Amino acid sequence: MGRDVPALVFTRDDRRRYRTKMQSCLDTFAQMLREARFEFERPQVGLEIELNLVDGSGEPAMRSAEVLEAIADAAWDSELGRFNLEINILPRQLTAGGPDSWEQEIRDALNHAEQRASDVGAHLMMVGILPTLRRDHVGAAALSENPRYHLLNEQVFAARGEDLRIEIDGIDRLRTYADTITPEAACTSTQFHLQVSPDRFAAYWNAAQAIAGVQVALAANAPFLFGKELWRETRVPLFEQATDTRPDELKVQGVRPRVWFGERWITGVFDLFEENLRYFPALLPLCDDEDPRDTLDGGDAPQLAELTLHNGTIYRWNRPVYAVDKGKPHLRIENRVLPAGPTVADTLANGAFYYGLTRALVDEERPVWSRMSFQAAEDNLHAAARHGIDARLYWPGMGEVPVAELVLRRLLPLAHRGLEASGMDAPWREPLLGVIEQRCVTGRNGAVWQAEMFRHIDRTGRVGREEALRLMTRQYLDYMHLNAPAHTWPVE
Repeated sequence: MGRDVPALVFTRDDRRRYRTKMQSCLDTFAQMLREARFEFERPQVGLEIELNLVDGSGEPAMRSAEVLEAIADAAWDSELGRFNLEINILPRQLTAGGPDSWEQEIRDALNHAEQRASDVGAHLMMVGILPTLRRDHVGAAALSENPRYHLLNEQVFAARGEDLRIEIDGIDRLRTYADTITPEAACTSTQFHLQVSPDRFAAYWNAAQAIAGVQVALAANAPFLFGKELWRETRVPLFEQATDTRPDELKVQGVRPRVWFGERWITGVFDLFEENLRYFPALLPLCDDEDPRDTLDGGDAPQLAELTLHNGTIYRWNRPVYAVDKGKPHLRIENRVLPAGPTVADTLANGAFYYGLTRALVDEERPVWSRMSFQAAEDNLHAAARHGIDARLYWPGMGEVPVAELVLRRLLPLAHRGLEASGMDAPWREPLLGVIEQRCVTGRNGAVWQAEMFRHIDRTGRVGREEALRLMTRQYLDYMHLNAPAHTWPVE
């Protein structure tokens, strides 16, 4: 969840003080790493899900404020667009109660919210990009009422000095401009959190980067944007472009984008926070009253407010997170590559694959990131976003292979091994990873179903393209509530 901020106008002095405070935070963070100040004896996992709001016909419902008021639960929060919401599922140990209890907890929370939302004329939908979203849905009026988003919007365009240009070439071609960051709200994701110790952070982050493309290929669920069929996970190029603070001249000069895969394998978590300070100017230079050094010297855990706020405006696909819980600081990786949906069953299968595979890769004697270039990992991400489950990806020892073959032959057994090492018995892990296996066997995921269902409706010739997308969206909602994995959804 984002940090709330007031509406402000920033001065040069604000930016100077913020830079000084960020350096103080970074120095304090380095001291905490040296002195092993972090909690990691009971590592936990967590989950955030971003959702769309739709009306009874499947069109975007700009009702987030009313829906949040109706839900009245601190686990729910606003998102960038008025047709978005986010839920933060309480963290837990991976094997606590088994996956069935986690699934039930998530479904209960979503069902409760759906019931409350329906009372104000809206419904919840888990999908990477809402298929019925049109260009006129993402103007200034769609920006959330929360002041932090208005402030962020102002700062992005102050940095750019010009409108956003969005260009995506897929099955269709999209060319459009935006004068707000609201197109970013089209991107709704699932974010898995993994708490790790400082000494193992680099290994887990490198492992997460190495498998990002595989994750996206398997879980792609965003083939449509503004009525056009583009990439299988259009959310990836859209997110990269919709928050870009760089005009063309800065891109040519090699200035890093704020939606960033990175550029190298790391040796420690400090590398990432140091890069944040070195490469990215502050978007929201808000200073906290805390002196982090004094807090640490006094025996307490500092909040490092400036460091964490700045980190929250740099959208790494695997983001480092520093947080303090019950007075104890910890580190975690926020895995941000996956789209929302299609179902809770699909979501938990994606989580099991991610947690199991990263654990197995970290435990290998010769890490995959020592045998694979960082550029190859980034290329895999974009190939997977473009082609989805039909992508061909590079993997050491196999070369470039179909992702289904890579997963079935190499990665799925590793994911089983990693979950077993984490304490998850076969009766728990086999149904979860069985969903991943069947996606590979059938070649079907959310994006494939959306595209096939749209074409099935569209080829009848009785309705236009816009109506076909709306009908497909309504059918998607029906199947989503049944909670059967998307590879089993019929096209009829």
